[in-house]
Amino acid sequence: MRRTLLSFALGAVVAASASLVQAQTQDKGVTLGTLECHEASGNGLVFMSTHDLNCTFSSLNKNGPVAHYTGRINRYGLDIGFTQNAVLLWGVVSTSDRFTPGDLAGKYGGLTAQIGWGGGLGAHVLFGGTHRGFALQPISIEGFNGANLAAGIAEIELRAVS
Repeated sequence: MRRTLLSFALGAVVAASASLVQAQTQDKGVTLGTLECHEASGNGLVFMSTHDLNCTFSSLNKNGPVAHYTGRINRYGLDIGFTQNAVLLWGVVSTSDRFTPGDLAGKYGGLTAQIGWGGGLGAHVLFGGTHRGFALQPISIEGFNGANLAAGIAEIELRAVS
């Protein structure tokens, strides 16, 4: 029962955050594609964690560019447990409809939450990138194996792979 209430509360917070973010960018954003990131396995260290990322941007346009990135995700706040085989998926929104490979490189920051036992789900709402012109949103969907409870602030830094 307690786990169900925690899951419900976490879901409500993430949904409210996503609705707010989507409302703020709905009139001024252009959806460019998706960013899929594979997160390295690792432990949460109670107040923070750091994991490496390997990411691929895929354009919504069939003839559009595919771009590869490496990076790191840092989580600050409550982070207890272990995750492996984590995959994060974001919609990529920009203030411009122009995109060239490498444009997503930069730093992003925002809110994060994860919960799981055996398997789990997470959500992240992040803004940033080149000249702060990109948002990874409305929320990411993350699936992983392991046991983890996390909530707080996330920071991601992406570097273009040539």
